[in-house]
Order: sequence, then structure tokens, then C-alpha cells
Amino acid sequence: MTNSQQGTIGSDNLPKKNNFQSHIGLDALTGKSNFDISEWMLIQAVQWLQNRNADLAMLCKTSTARKLLSYINSKKLNLASCATYTIDAKKYFGANVDACLLYCKFDSSSQNYFCDVFSSLHSSECHRIGYQKNLLIKDIDSFNKLSSLYAVHSGVKWRSGVKHDCSGVMEFRKIDNLFVNGFGEAVELEETYLFPLFKGSDVAQNRINATDRYILVTQKFIGESTENIKTLAPKTGRYLEKCGQYLDNRKSKIYQNNPRFSIFGVGDYSFQPWKIAICGLYKKLDFRLIGEIANKPAIFDDTVYFLSFDSERVARQTFELLNSSPAINFYSSMVFWDEKRPIKSSILNCLNLALLADWEYLTADARR
Repeated sequence: MTNSQQGTIGSDNLPKKNNFQSHIGLDALTGKSNFDISEWMLIQAVQWLQNRNADLAMLCKTSTARKLLSYINSKKLNLASCATYTIDAKKYFGANVDACLLYCKFDSSSQNYFCDVFSSLHSSECHRIGYQKNLLIKDIDSFNKLSSLYAVHSGVKWRSGVKHDCSGVMEFRKIDNLFVNGFGEAVELEETYLFPLFKGSDVAQNRINATDRYILVTQKFIGESTENIKTLAPKTGRYLEKCGQYLDNRKSKIYQNNPRFSIFGVGDYSFQPWKIAICGLYKKLDFRLIGEIANKPAIFDDTVYFLSFDSERVARQTFELLNSSPAINFYSSMVFWDEKRPIKSSILNCLNLALLADWEYLTADARR
């Protein structure tokens, strides 16, 4: 029985939902704070077992086991040892999910924030994941070889694409010079607020040279007034008013107390001509270099992370760095590919590109 099923049948057999992990800002309102009952249950059990000699075992998603380890580390709770044993959830439970038997041992003093990962219940060989520089690392040995490339503040910032939660109204296909929205309606719009759109699947599958997708970008920065739309682009203004009920009914709290027709994931960086993008949902480190489309900057959906540049030269240099072996190996040591969104901005932002550039220069010079 899932959390959503409980809500569907009107059950009150649910824990109180709150920001119990103390996420701040947008993290508290968007995906990072998604409520997971099994994670909540495990956290309660861990708290009960603090300062006791005790054992805990539970079947759960592998990603949930890692979240528990992260929670224990963040709260500096006691943990003597931890291990996961992969199980075939599809075979035994008909569930298409990466799952494991999680085993934790507790005592009154140990703070061992690592986990031994076994490939099955019967395996005697394992590899260890654990914390380095306050990050959960998938491959500690590989990370240690490249740890000098790590930076708390790398000097660049990966951004996520536009979030609007209303694709039927805000996204279009251009067919024979007509813009057709998600409801199949052909609409007349000025191109003032229309920009070429690339979805995560387009980026992942390298469909980046052209697009027939477009998106309404109603603001240049978060919180900007949208009152001028009806003056600067009357057709667009009338269209948004006509479809206003769909936008007004968006559930996320991020739209509350913001101008009507607001979007998120937009700023000066959205309108720079050159971008390096990667889809967070796909299980490969494939970076794409994308320029303007028909003299307009490319816009991405919120499954995509990107860097933006005014200079094509700098964009191409950065693109080469990101595709170098040290960069790929550095990121690979931290990415857990079984997660729903394995590539995260928190991982991408850890790489010190300036130091990597020096490293690559010295390596090339040595080869010469």
C-alpha cells in the first residue's frame, strides 16, 4: 500500500507530513522533500534504537537505504555497521524497483557512516560506499584518486530547466507555422515569449540541432510581474487569460503568492546563447553543447541541468573539460545509477573546473 493509495481511499493511517529533514527554500517545496513512508518508518526505528545494542533489518528500496544512511550521518547518530543485500524485487514481489535487505547494527558509541553493498543474499564479496567530504560516495577508491578536483564552491553553477507544471498550456508543437498546444488546439501567439524547447529525452538522445517544440517563458526572473504580457504581446496575454484556470489550479506551493502565470527555473542564465546540458534522468554522463535555435536561446524542461555561456569559445572549452576522463571518472565515483534521477546538480557542482583545466593543461604539456 503506497502513500498515494492511502490518500485515494481517504485513509488517515498516515504519519504527519512535515519537513522533518529541515530542507530549506525551494528544496522544501519541490522534489527533494518528497515524502516517503518507508524512509519515515526506518528513521523512527533508528531513533528508537539509539544508545542500545540492537539490530535492524528491513526490505526496502536501495535508494531508501542510502537515504537512511545520509540521515544518520547528517544527525550524527550512532551506527556500528550497515550493509545492504540486493534482492530481485521483480521476481519475488512483482515490483520493478532496485531493492535490498537493509541490515543495521547499533551500539551506544560507534559512528561508522559507511555501508557494505552485497550483490545478493548469498554473496560474500562486497564494495563499500561511504562519506567523503560530507558526500555519499559510490566508489571511494576512485573518488580518493581525484578528490583534489572536489570543490564546495566550484565557481560555476549548474541550473535546472523551467518548471511550470502545466504542459497543456505552456508547451507547443510548431506545425505548418501554427503553434499547437498540449490540448491539440492551434493558437495564434506572438513569438515574444516563445522559445525553442528541448526535453530531457531530446538532450539524452542528442536531438539538439533543431526542434519543433516551443515553450512560453512568461518571466525573465523569478517573481517578475507578468502584467506587461498583455501589453507587449496581446495575443499571448489573451491566451493566458483564456487558459488561466489551468495555471491557477497548479498544486505546488511554489506558485502561491507569486504573480499569475509564474514559472520557476528562470533567470539571466536562461537567455544566454550557449549552453552545456545533461538530462538528470538518464543513466549515462552524456553532456551536450547547444547553441541558439533560430536566433533564440534554447530552453530546457526541469529534468535537465545546464551551464550557460555568452562566449562560444568558453562553452566549447568547458565542454571538452567535462568530457575528459578525469571529469567523467570523478562524477562516476559519486553517481548511484539505480536512482530515479541519478545525475543531480549537487554532484555536478562539486567539480572544480578551473583546477581541472590546469590539470589537463599540465598533463598535455607533459605528453608534449
